Amino acid sequence: EDEKIVAEIMRRRFFPAVITHKAWEGFHFADHEIRITEATDCYGAVVWPSALVLCYFLETNSKQYNLVDKNVIEIGAGTGLVSIVASLLGALVTATDLPELLGNLQHNVLQNTKLKCKHQPCVKELSWGIDLEKNFPRSSCHFDYILAADVVYHHPFLDELLLTFDHLCKNDTVILWAMKFRLEKENQFVGRFQTLFDLEVISDFPTLNITLYKAMRKGRMK
Repeated sequence: EDEKIVAEIMRRRFFPAVITHKAWEGFHFADHEIRITEATDCYGAVVWPSALVLCYFLETNSKQYNLVDKNVIEIGAGTGLVSIVASLLGALVTATDLPELLGNLQHNVLQNTKLKCKHQPCVKELSWGIDLEKNFPRSSCHFDYILAADVVYHHPFLDELLLTFDHLCKNDTVILWAMKFRLEKENQFVGRFQTLFDLEVISDFPTLNITLYKAMRKGRMK
C-alpha cells in the first residue's frame, strides 16, 4: 500500500520535454499544472519529496482539511510548491522563508497562482526565531493551519524552529508537518516538539522515510 501511494505521488511530477535555459520541474496538483523554477545553490531552492507528500495529502483530503478561506502560513516554503497548492485549494496563504530565497519563491508563487486562486498568496520573510512578535504579532496574526515540509534537517536552528512553531500556533491552529527522518539529532526534535504539542501520525511512508503529522497545542487535539 505504501509503495502504491508513493508511486502515485511521484507520478505527479514531470519534467520539460526539451532542455530549457532555466531549470524547472512540473507538478500536477489541485487540477493544475504547476511549474517550479529551482536553483541548485541552496537547500531551499529544490523541491524535496516531503513537499510532494504534503501536497498530495492536502489535495486528497480536501474535505476533512478544507482550506477554503482558511488563513494558512507555510514555514520554510522554499520553492513554494506547498503554498501554491494550498492557494489553489482556496486558502489565504502566507509563504515564508529566508530573505535570500524570497525572489525565487515570489516568482514561483506569482507564476502559478495569478488569476487562478480565490485569494492571491503573499510572500514574506521569516527567519526562524527572529523578530517574531514584530513581524507576526500574536494579537493580530491568527493562522488556521501551519504547513511545514522537510523543515527539520541538518541545520543549527532547531531551537529557533520550535520557538517559531510555538509563536505562530494558537489554541485552535492545526499544524500539518511532513518530516523526513535522517539523523538522530534531527529525529530528537520530534521529542522536543511533543513537549509543547500533541502529535498524531496521519500518514507514514516507510519507502521514503517520511511521516506526515498533525499537531495541535497540548490538550487541544480533536
